[in-house]
Amino acid sequence: MVLGTSSGAGKSWVATALCAWYRAQGYKVAPFKAQNMSNNARVVATPDGQWGEIGTAQYLQALAAGAVPDVRMNPLLLKPEADTHSQVVLFGRVDEALSRMPWRGRSLQVWPQIAQALDELRAENDVVVIEGAGSPAEINLHASDVVNMRVAKHGGAHCLLVADIDRGGAFAHLYGTWALLPEGERQLIQGFVLNKFRGDASLLAPAPQMLQELTGVPTVATIPMQFQHGLPEEDGVFDDRGSAGGGQAVHTTIAIVAYPRISNLDEFQPLLQVPGVRVVWARSPAQLAGADWVILPGSKATAADLAWMRAQGLDAAVVQHAGAGRRVLGICGGLQMLGEALVDLHGVDGNAAGLGLLPLATLFEPAKTVQPAGHELPALRAPWQALSGVRVQGYEIHHGRTQLRADMQAGASAQARELLTGMLWQSGDGAVLGTYLHGLFENAAVIHALFGQGAPSLEQVFARLAKGVSQWFAREAGAGT
Repeated sequence: MVLGTSSGAGKSWVATALCAWYRAQGYKVAPFKAQNMSNNARVVATPDGQWGEIGTAQYLQALAAGAVPDVRMNPLLLKPEADTHSQVVLFGRVDEALSRMPWRGRSLQVWPQIAQALDELRAENDVVVIEGAGSPAEINLHASDVVNMRVAKHGGAHCLLVADIDRGGAFAHLYGTWALLPEGERQLIQGFVLNKFRGDASLLAPAPQMLQELTGVPTVATIPMQFQHGLPEEDGVFDDRGSAGGGQAVHTTIAIVAYPRISNLDEFQPLLQVPGVRVVWARSPAQLAGADWVILPGSKATAADLAWMRAQGLDAAVVQHAGAGRRVLGICGGLQMLGEALVDLHGVDGNAAGLGLLPLATLFEPAKTVQPAGHELPALRAPWQALSGVRVQGYEIHHGRTQLRADMQAGASAQARELLTGMLWQSGDGAVLGTYLHGLFENAAVIHALFGQGAPSLEQVFARLAKGVSQWFAREAGAGT
């Protein structure tokens, strides 16, 4: 089990690397995270032959493990819709009753099902790599815990505790987390991991030895900072320090609007791997200036995020960008924003006027569309014509149906076309493209068509992570810790 001293310590990344390493050793491996809080989700099959969703981290960990992604790998997914409310997804499906239930009351309801899912995965696999959430030492949450030490105790897990040493205070974080755990739970901590280290590792001495003397727990790995490891960040937007052209001259700058309830941002990770492409997370009009593309990503609260854009002046900046004939791409919630109107008769998301860049109206519905999607893209107008005829695979996760409205055609949207029924639309002048298809850039053919070159495949990323595990853990073993 991979625990962390905080969110952002690197639990998801380390767990993925371990899944890849155990697979490379010939084991049958599965990932597990009892409860994930994230608006990054992927579509997987459910036991009844339908479709559900799990956290992206567990989806990628399953691929790293060479396993088929399964709803049992992330039985509980919390998708924040506001600061004090989340949509609760249990075994892939939205559970309205759990969504209305108080946080602490939920644990008694879901724990038996979580425990059963873990037991089944353990019975079916040689190794289960479990990821914790946040910190196991959140003492205000300990009594209602269903994702950290309760899981560790149930499975008798060998636990690693990961700290982000780049933030500073790593040894205090490790010791403090260990010290706050009850004695019986401390004994499950088998090793400390220092993640995101920059510099000369020999300068860490004598701290690891001193920490072991205090706790009895060795430091088993020091992992160097990995700016371009090839996986999306689990918490928040990814670090763009490695995205400024990949060390090459920048030929394309892509600004992705980072509104508060952004969702499925992980699908843009491949863009960071393309040489010459610079990715900017835009929260102000100034950050759109000079961009070649603007992307409006998915949103878990489309009407509220659209209101936020207007408050920042980003709505006018996006319209101005499109008016200059430069590319605008809207995905899922971003597509809905591009239209003329958001209509909510059921209290799902909220009513709002759209940006008016496509003659579309979206009607929100209580039922949620969750399904895989595969299409051959039809003939597109410039500047998106390079995608014509490209076959793509992706997925849909959204509330609402969107329709082309001839009575709303005006300006740049005149003669707009619906290119794939209920899925893909393009403005009359060609600059604005909107789609419900998530995962567009995860198709190698799309990256090649748009940029004339490729990005590392996931299998290449996983192989590199497996090799890294052998190096990072062996280095500490050789040092006697």
